[in-house]
Amino acid sequence: MNLIKYVEEQMLTKKAMPEFKAGDTITVNYKIKEGDKERIQQYQGIVIQRRGSGTSASFTVRKVSNGVGVERVFPIYSPFIESIELNKEGVVRRARIYYIRNAKGKKARIEEKQYGRNEEVAAPAQKEAVATEKV
Repeated sequence: MNLIKYVEEQMLTKKAMPEFKAGDTITVNYKIKEGDKERIQQYQGIVIQRRGSGTSASFTVRKVSNGVGVERVFPIYSPFIESIELNKEGVVRRARIYYIRNAKGKKARIEEKQYGRNEEVAAPAQKEAVATEKV
């Protein structure tokens, strides 16, 4: 076994994190030290990419602040990340959505993944309601 990977796995403290991918909107609660005080800053944006594996894995989050696009790279296993919250799951066809950098306005929006909206799920409940009305 590779000695470096073995040491990295022993030193790694895994936190419970949601599964997220490119196109998802997440909020990263990040610890920031200012002098002798420490506070938590929330950074909410769209995940542009995930890269790497193991302890060196990282992800890039993009947000628009005051009309200026800001991107920040976070190591996944950083001790400064307090938590990660998944706000919305996006529907994209790419693993790295760099095209969002050049998009403006409505073109910069990402479609949200919808759950439980297909007609097959709703159909049995409607059939029961119709059957009870006829009786």
